[in-house]
Amino acid sequence: MSEINGSAAAAQQAAPAQKPRRPKPKSMLMLGEQSAALLENARQAKARGEMVGWSTSIFPQEIAESLGLNILYPENYSAGIAARKQADPYLQMSEGPLNYNNDLCSYAKINLAYAEALHEDGNFAMPDFLCVTNNICNQVTKWFENLSKRLNIPLFMIDTCYNAEDYVTESRVKYIRAEIDQYIKDLCAYTGKTWDEAKFQEVMEVSAVNKDLWIKANELLMAKPSPMNGFDLFNYMSCMVCNRGKRSTTEILTQLCAEIEEHKKNGTSTYPVEEKYRVFWDGIACWPWLGHNLRVLKQYGINMVASGYVKAWALDYETNDLDGMARAYSYCPANNNNMSTFIRRRAEALKQFQCDGMIYHVNRSCKVMDCQQIEAQRQIEEMTGVPYTTFDGDQSDYRNYSEAQYETRIQGLVEVMEAKRKEKEAKENG
Repeated sequence: MSEINGSAAAAQQAAPAQKPRRPKPKSMLMLGEQSAALLENARQAKARGEMVGWSTSIFPQEIAESLGLNILYPENYSAGIAARKQADPYLQMSEGPLNYNNDLCSYAKINLAYAEALHEDGNFAMPDFLCVTNNICNQVTKWFENLSKRLNIPLFMIDTCYNAEDYVTESRVKYIRAEIDQYIKDLCAYTGKTWDEAKFQEVMEVSAVNKDLWIKANELLMAKPSPMNGFDLFNYMSCMVCNRGKRSTTEILTQLCAEIEEHKKNGTSTYPVEEKYRVFWDGIACWPWLGHNLRVLKQYGINMVASGYVKAWALDYETNDLDGMARAYSYCPANNNNMSTFIRRRAEALKQFQCDGMIYHVNRSCKVMDCQQIEAQRQIEEMTGVPYTTFDGDQSDYRNYSEAQYETRIQGLVEVMEAKRKEKEAKENG
């Protein structure tokens, strides 16, 4: 035993000293407290015999917030499990004993395995009801329908329908508004809660402030060079995904914006190397390999300054307008956007953020988004002249990714971006 300890001590002394970790900004510490509180409040509610719900991510959460209900978000929790590289036992259970297909959304596979095992590990309270919208995809609907049947609990659904137009028709608003009204009625009846219009307006006002702050945080990255590493914003999405109507989100995002503005003022950045290129990231984060994604980009001085995925949570509607809420959930930057809207929004962002390139995450779990990407890549490059690359991956299944492929694709993008830059400089210099 003494020999083992001696060898370990010698190895430790011989090893190069590690750089001390950069202290987390105040906003990130506040975010951690909020995330912990979300889970703890749900656990305490269950202990008191109160109902807890599970919800899809793009859902009008202000309604449940107004009723004082505790809502958890399986997609967000699955992403966290994947980011911590803890997804494998859930994936194996889902594809093995539970016999779900390998091609299912990996968020769904992780959560279905979790729910089947009634895996109350002290983190994620089991639900008494479910809330779902289908503006993300049809698979999320079947996922929650499956949960409803397996757990024998009710499912409340707001049908938003696929929007084929470049705008939202009034007939669509009327339909979705009726869905929202029915949801409020049914949820109150099931939970025994009483609807309070004044409380709802209060929550909506908080939600509107948080939306504005989220947009501001995103748009501060337009500065060149950017005062922030765009990957950092992935971490703060839980504010809007899970806590949009909470005052704690206002405090976090206010602090975050102040930190970004301070970097901008001082000419500093959370991006740790010189910013040589700016790119737009399309698609969901590749959570199991996010560290590798970032390390490779840093090697070439590539900063991700804009993302359709991050901006998607800035749903815009008036505080006293349920029709506006219906319109927003029909036209939000999710997978229910038609091709022309999908392309227009990204082309505008490339110009606004002065991007040199685009990176498309071809996410095996998200077939709807992948289908759009194929044609969007061609049209956006033709419209903007901005080159792009793609890589295969997955939002939470670590097996669907190749480090070598990603590195090769990024290297190729750098070569094209550099060639285009030199071509532009040559034209400007005559």
